[in-house]
Amino acid sequence: MTPTTSDAVDAPASSPGDAGASAASSTPVPFDASVADGIVIVDKPAGLTSHTVVARVRRLAGTRKVGHAGTLDPMATGVLVVGLNRATRLLGHLQLADKSYDATILLGATSSTDDAEGEIEVAASPEALAAVTPSAIDAAVAAYRGPISQIPSKVSAIKVDGKRAYERVRAGEEVELKARNVTISRYDVLDVRTVAGGIEVDISVDCSSGTYIRALARDLGADLGVGGHLTMLRRTRVGAFDMSSAHTLEELGESFAMLPIADVAADTFPRFDADAEQAAAIRTGRPLPGLKLTAGTQTAMFAPDGTFLALYEPSGPLAKPTAVFVS
Repeated sequence: MTPTTSDAVDAPASSPGDAGASAASSTPVPFDASVADGIVIVDKPAGLTSHTVVARVRRLAGTRKVGHAGTLDPMATGVLVVGLNRATRLLGHLQLADKSYDATILLGATSSTDDAEGEIEVAASPEALAAVTPSAIDAAVAAYRGPISQIPSKVSAIKVDGKRAYERVRAGEEVELKARNVTISRYDVLDVRTVAGGIEVDISVDCSSGTYIRALARDLGADLGVGGHLTMLRRTRVGAFDMSSAHTLEELGESFAMLPIADVAADTFPRFDADAEQAAAIRTGRPLPGLKLTAGTQTAMFAPDGTFLALYEPSGPLAKPTAVFVS
């Protein structure tokens, strides 16, 4: 997918083109982020909430129609998928369940929040830490590959009786969360090193939605008998979106870049190119007979001029809309 860019939010000039192409080889086209529909991949900085990032993008784009998928904690950095205008409705249809993270775990101490933002509760003795070898870490990590049952961190955003778990914890309440089934398809140990007060373990993880990396840090420390918590977390991929298409807020301020909704739809779903009569029906969300769409998935429907119109899926002898993006 090729990002559409604009040197300034309200500037009319843009230069879409393949990565690495020179400005001279691109044809400038009008671009106004306030009315354009697309996906912005933000490289979220540490210290900001996902809500704050959305607010920043809203100001840069000059539109209030901005939303995001897959919240990141303030401490975390990396890929945050943001939808602009009509693409906010596309977010719920994208396959964003699989995610990748790079992280650092500090073995040797537990934290009230399972990460570096909490208070240290219990520190391991030097003797206990000395017994933690790289081979012992590898063996403990191996037990978490594949389908597992995981108890989320107490300071997660999961609701307990209508109130966020982290709100209850901050109010001094005891919170007991139920275990959830998640899948860790890759859990690699990249580096192990001794530091003051503990052992740092760099990891890289591919996992299903709902996996808490803070909980992985907590559980690894518990299994090794020395406690552990997360000190760094960077999300490197959400579904098909990775760091290769991500931009910092500073970069977006200098040259606003997004993936047009048509490109995202074409790259994500099977494509159907409608004729003029079919396109007119799709624009109003009418069911269509006689279309051979891929069973079990949504299909992106395009007009003859390349405009992305809607998502349809087969329903008996008809193809019916799941979402229409034009009128």
